[in-house]
Amino acid sequence: MKLIPANEYRKLIEQGRATAAAFAEGQEPPDHKPVVKLFTPDANCTWLIAELDPDEPDIAYGLCDLGLGCAELGSVRISEIESVRGAFGLRAERDRFFRANRSLGAYAAIARENGRIVT
Repeated sequence: MKLIPANEYRKLIEQGRATAAAFAEGQEPPDHKPVVKLFTPDANCTWLIAELDPDEPDIAYGLCDLGLGCAELGSVRISEIESVRGAFGLRAERDRFFRANRSLGAYAAIARENGRIVT
């Protein structure tokens, strides 16, 4: 299974371009809604991905939670997520039913309060 389908990939690139344009113009970057939720079924890791770097699309930006009680906003390589294996050897998956109902910043604030990503 492809981790990020084409339509979501295009949206992630589009949001990455919007962020790059804001930085280039010296403006505050937009607080996008996450496009995909990735998780490990057997390792308690979750990633809410909001954008891909348009120049290097293996680099994603989002809210990353490795199950240690401290979710963080930052960059991660999609190839690294694809290489993660949980306790039973299961790969990361995309939550096909995830639909963001708030911005990434709002998810981050809720994660700080709860010690984990809450969707």
